[in-house]
Amino acid sequence: MRAKIKLIGFDSMGTRGMATVIDTGTYKIFIDPGVSFAPRRYGLPPHPVELERLEKHLAIIRDEIIDSDIIIISHYHRDHYLYRDGEEEFYKGKILYIKHPEQMINHSQKIRAYVLLKKMGVLDLAKKIVYCDGKTYSLENGVRLVFSPPVPHGPDGTRLGWVIMTLVDIDGFRILHASDVQGPISDVPLEWILEKRPDILIISGPPTYFEGRKMKKEDVEKGLYNLMRIAGNSNGPKKIIVDHHLLRDLDYRDRIMDIIEVAAIRNAEVLTAAEFMGQPIEQLEARRKELWRESREADNSDRTS
Repeated sequence: MRAKIKLIGFDSMGTRGMATVIDTGTYKIFIDPGVSFAPRRYGLPPHPVELERLEKHLAIIRDEIIDSDIIIISHYHRDHYLYRDGEEEFYKGKILYIKHPEQMINHSQKIRAYVLLKKMGVLDLAKKIVYCDGKTYSLENGVRLVFSPPVPHGPDGTRLGWVIMTLVDIDGFRILHASDVQGPISDVPLEWILEKRPDILIISGPPTYFEGRKMKKEDVEKGLYNLMRIAGNSNGPKKIIVDHHLLRDLDYRDRIMDIIEVAAIRNAEVLTAAEFMGQPIEQLEARRKELWRESREADNSDRTS
């Protein structure tokens, strides 16, 4: 493989995001350069360990973006791009391929796109901005960027809006970044993924932690079923990096064990972003209750000692 892949801010690493750097040798491409955290989980705010991890990942993202040639933004949820005051400078002189800010977009993302591009001045700061929904671009030295049409952010008809997926093709070696398709739950992104036949798939798994609460059980099951279809497809990816929403469930591995086994039959691998990068899995958000309990116990111990 000619490309080097660096995964930075994923849920298996302790922050929300899918920040992915692909260095083709000719271009350094940064997809979804952002991270964030859940404001509340189990009724609790982020633990200091989560806030420290956020700052660590932000520092890495900002460092990596400095010499990136191309920035891709799949949609305008704040764990997928830099949006804080002063961060507009990181877009200066860059080529941006971004989800269309006015078409096939829900209200909240439309406002965020407006703020980023116009109020923060990124339209003027960037070297070039391309609305890339559903388009293909041939670059130098055998590099192609192929973008999906807007696909649902989860189930069909979701109020969360649409995202675009990115295929980076380097002389026929294909890396597909399927941001926030949640499984995929919808058959629309599933068919696009199967059609493109990536060698490596980086995908947001279904939000199993929402099952029966904020998401219907049948939608979660559909996301798992569609992920199974990818894993078992004879032309499917040799590596499936499944992370993000799925890793907010402490029992995520139990939920995908049959998918892991099906992929193994054809010598394919299903793993998290942390595992791909050789790092320990640290589900800080999913462990938030435990982290706060440990902090309280430590405080009580200090008072009584």
